[in-house]
Amino acid sequence: MRPSTLRALNRAAELTRQNRLTEAMLIAEPVILTADPIEGAEIRRWLIDHVADFTGENHDEPKELP
Repeated sequence: MRPSTLRALNRAAELTRQNRLTEAMLIAEPVILTADPIEGAEIRRWLIDHVADFTGENHDEPKELP
């Protein structure tokens, strides 16, 4: 993945955590739409691997039961 694509995705994740989804989409969408098939696959994998970057949650830690 190109460094500029990775920077855009990281910035979009940061904005999403700040509840600035519209701005996040304005940054991420153009990079996603212009990606070739190989980079598109890398972006999909990155998004799957970095869900917590967007939600601010750590999905690897077990949740406490009430």
